Amino acid sequence: MVTSIQKEKADRFLQFHHDKEILVLANSWDAGSSKLIEACGFKAIATTSMGIAASLGYPDCQVIQLSEMIDAITKIVNGVQAPVTVDIEAGYGKNPDEIIDSVRKIIATGIVGINIEDSIDLKPELVDETDFCERISAIRSLSDSLGFHLVINARTDSFYTSSGSAKQKLSESIRRGNKYREAGADCIFVQPVWDKETIATLVKEINAPVNILSNPGIGGGSPPSARELQDLGVARLSLGSGIMKATLALIKKVADELSEKGTYNALLDALSPLPEAALAYKMAVGSTD
Repeated sequence: MVTSIQKEKADRFLQFHHDKEILVLANSWDAGSSKLIEACGFKAIATTSMGIAASLGYPDCQVIQLSEMIDAITKIVNGVQAPVTVDIEAGYGKNPDEIIDSVRKIIATGIVGINIEDSIDLKPELVDETDFCERISAIRSLSDSLGFHLVINARTDSFYTSSGSAKQKLSESIRRGNKYREAGADCIFVQPVWDKETIATLVKEINAPVNILSNPGIGGGSPPSARELQDLGVARLSLGSGIMKATLALIKKVADELSEKGTYNALLDALSPLPEAALAYKMAVGSTD
C-alpha cells in the first residue's frame, strides 16, 4: 500500500522538476551516504545502481539480484526523510510483466521515483522504442492504480551506445524523448552530453523536463556547472556513479601508498581537516551532536 507520506513526497519530488531552480542530485549507494547527502542540504536522494552494485561486489548492468537491490533501497528510504528516487536500470525483468512485478516491489519500499533506461547492458542496439513506450505506459498505469504519481525519469542511451554521428544521436534522443514523454514519462534523461549547444537543443526540442548527467568520469572532459545547466534550462542534474567511483579511487590511492611506501599522505589529505572528517561521519550516522 502506498502511504499518504509517500504520495506527498512523490508530489513534492515531481514539483522539483518544474521549479525555477535546477534539481541537483548527488547520487548515493547506501544508507550512510544517503544520510550524509541529505544532511548536506540536498532536498532529494537519488541512488546510483552502479554504486549499489559495486558496494556489494557486483559489476553494473543488473547482475545484482533484485532482492538485494530492494534491501539496499529499503535501508536508504528508511534512513532519510527526503524523497528517494532509484535507478532501476532496464527494469529488472526480461519482459513487461516481469518489469511491472519488479517495479511494484520497488514502489513498496517507499520510493517516489525511478530511472529506467532504453539500453540492455549498454549494448549499441537500443530497446525498440515502441516496446519501451509500452513499458513506460504500463508503469504509469501501475502508479495510477496505486493512487500516486510515481516520477518516471526515462533515460535514452542514444548518445552513450549508438555509433552514428553526433547529429544522428541528437535527433534520435529528441525523437525518443518526446515519445517517452507521450507514453507517461515525467523527465527525459540524456547522457553523456556536455556540449552546451547540444544541451540547449535538447531542452528546446524535448517537450519535458530534461536530466543531464555531470559525471567527470565519463567523456574525458569537464561538464558544465549546475548554474550553467540551469541557465540552459536543464531541470535536473545528477552525478550518477561519480561520487562512488571517487570513493573507490580514494581507497585504492590510500591502499597503494600504504602497500608500496608504508606512508599515509593520501589518507591524511582526505581526513584534513580532522573536525570536518569527524563531522562527515556523524552526518552519515544521523548524529551531529
